[in-house]
Order: sequence, then C-alpha cells, then structure tokens
Amino acid sequence: MQLETLTLTVQDHIATVRLNRPDKANAMNATMWQDIRLAFDWIDGQADARVAVLEGEGRHFTAGIDLAMMMGLAPQIQDPCDGRTREALRRVILDMQDTLTSLERCRKPVLAAIHGACVGGGVDLICCADMRYCSADAYFSIKEIDIGMVADVGTLQRLPKLIGSQGLVRELAYTGRRVEATEAQQIGLVNRVYDSREALQAGVHELAATIAAKSPLSIRGTKEQLNYARDHSVADGLNYIATWNAAMLMSEDLSKAMMAGKGAAPAFRN
Repeated sequence: MQLETLTLTVQDHIATVRLNRPDKANAMNATMWQDIRLAFDWIDGQADARVAVLEGEGRHFTAGIDLAMMMGLAPQIQDPCDGRTREALRRVILDMQDTLTSLERCRKPVLAAIHGACVGGGVDLICCADMRYCSADAYFSIKEIDIGMVADVGTLQRLPKLIGSQGLVRELAYTGRRVEATEAQQIGLVNRVYDSREALQAGVHELAATIAAKSPLSIRGTKEQLNYARDHSVADGLNYIATWNAAMLMSEDLSKAMMAGKGAAPAFRN
C-alpha cells in the first residue's frame, strides 16, 4: 500500500490506520480523501485484518476538510457550460461521500479513537465508524455552518441515527458549537471517554483484540446485518438475517465455537 497521508499497519489481526498530516492538524486534503478509501478497501480484502482502528497523529484527530482543497476545486470543475460545471461539482461530492462510506462498506469493524479536535469532515468520517471512543481532551463540531456551507458528506444523514435526537443534531448543525468529550458520551456519539490519549489507544486496541478473537465470519455478518437494519424496516431486517443464516450459519466457525470448552478460545481462520 502506497499511502501518502496515512500510515497503515497490521498486527495480531488488527489494522491500525493513522491520519498522518500532523503539521496540518490532519486536515483532509485531496490525497487523504483518496488514501482513506484505498486503505479501507484494502483492509476489506486483506484476510489477516479482522478489525480496524482509526487514529490521528499529532495534537488533533483531524481539523476536517483542508480549506486549500476547497479553494482549489473551482478551476478543476470549471466548464463554459454552467450545467456541466454543476454536474462536475456533484460528482466530486459523491466521490467524497463514497470515500467515507468505504468505512461502512469494509466488512471488518472500524473503531475510531479520537483525541483533540474532530471537526467538520472529521465528524463525517467518524460517523461511518462502527464505534467511537475519545480522550478527555477531545471535542467535536459540525463546523461547516461557520464557513457558509451545508455539511454534505454524511453527518446530517448519519448523526441523527447515531444519537437518536433530531433536535440536538439540528442544534449542533445550526450553531457549529463544540461538543466536549463528556457531552459526546452523554449523547451517545462516543461509547467511552478515556483520561488520556495513551489510555484511549490502549483501551481501543484491547477492545479490537477482543473482537479479533471472535469468529471472523460471524463478525462480518453481524456488521452486514446491523448496517442493513439501520436503513430498513424490522420486517426487512428479519427477512435478511433469516436468508443470511440459512446460507452462512453452518460454518466451521460454529463447530469450533461449540466444541471449545467453557472459557477456551477457539482458533478461527480468517
């Protein structure tokens, strides 16, 4: 993997993806958008990676979209025909949406470990993770409103389903105010707050190791079902899981788990 703005390592079945533009507060430039998709598409197909942890290098998780990237969009999409210019901009937005959706599309669970600032596009990014954890110094902001735009790559669509409150999402989106770590946990944006960045990374990797020890086939199926259930009715979800398990239930993973002694950890293959 040739990644310019991220680092990616795999150890003990855990893929660690780290945003790596610390001198720019991990601002998401054009290259990073492409690197994110490359990384999670690779993890999806990498048999040895069973779970992924997403972190940030330096003082902040991410300052969101790189404003220099936004300023440079106009000449890239410009066409003598206004309609074609607008069409090109729409395609850019759809491509950026797809970049973040790669976290959901990845069959392996993605755990976001957030420290410092997570604003603008960073909120869009973490909303695509399976779970979110943060250190006590973390804060979050739907910052797009402060630069005169509507958040357009996922926050307004995913966050209401994560925290279950349209009113609160609207408050955050209309005001752009900061959500500190304690409030983020209270509203359900993050699962847990750790005292320090070191404790955060250790705790999230410990959780990732627990997930990596489970049946990989069952973990992948569970993620598939949870994503489907989020976007469909209960009846649709029940029908899908019946079909899924009719196809996948009778696996060697099931046999190994049932044959293992109480408290023993069966060894699953990828």
